Amino acid sequence: MTILILGLLVFLATHSIRIVADDWRSKQVARLGLRTYKNIFSAVALVGFFLIVWGYGLARADSVVLWTPPAWARHVAALINLPAFILLAAASPKGNFIKAAVGHPMVLGTKVWAFAHLLANGMLADVVLFGSFLAWSVADFAASRHRDRREGTTHAAGTLARNAVTVLIGVALWVLFAFWLHEWLFGVAPFA
Repeated sequence: MTILILGLLVFLATHSIRIVADDWRSKQVARLGLRTYKNIFSAVALVGFFLIVWGYGLARADSVVLWTPPAWARHVAALINLPAFILLAAASPKGNFIKAAVGHPMVLGTKVWAFAHLLANGMLADVVLFGSFLAWSVADFAASRHRDRREGTTHAAGTLARNAVTVLIGVALWVLFAFWLHEWLFGVAPFA
């Protein structure tokens, strides 16, 4: 569990800089340049991600069962993840209605993903992992929306075609993940 917690601290701390130290981040970007800052940020976040994956695997092998979710919870979680994948797809292309409506679709998608996984998993390692991401995404989404309002940030709604492509990409990613990749990567078939 120690490695999982260390990974979460490293990964989520790097992703929380704008929440708790936005001025410091701005100074570092000005001092180092955006590209160098992003490279350092990415390297540290990647170390945290590696520790999360490794630590989660270790923690699940020897984790405490807090509750046993009903079988249907896995199916519900898989369905709840459909909007999470659409939100994830909406994060990248500029000019789509989802990004215009929520501002930070990847963070909102993380919130949905974490909540869904908490429904379907009852081990201590699961609660630590998904609960940490849920708490972080709630805080980050609120801080990001507040920053957008303060700075007057808006996002273009885009064209109908771009909106349709965003949704189709999200649905395609969800199908790929729900029916093949999740079992291959994690050994759990969401609809089995």
